[in-house]
Amino acid sequence: METKLLRWTAGVTRMDRIRNVIRKKFGVAPIADKMLETRLRWYGNVLHGEENSVRKIGLNFEVIGKGPEWRRKQRWSDTLHMDLKVAGVHQR
Repeated sequence: METKLLRWTAGVTRMDRIRNVIRKKFGVAPIADKMLETRLRWYGNVLHGEENSVRKIGLNFEVIGKGPEWRRKQRWSDTLHMDLKVAGVHQR
């Protein structure tokens, strides 16, 4: 649910800055949790797909080139690995 609508329903203005309190009051999940849930659902669909499908190729895609030395480039598999760790699910 949009935060603007939640604020209007609760009678709270933007000056109050209690965004998380409003979400808890109405039982709305944080956006980060919803994104994690969506990525894990997508990952399940990729695992069941064909080997030569675009989504499976994109999952294991290696980024070529040299990026900043202090940070390596992040791939989909890196993000999914962290999501699985947060969710407490072990990859087979």
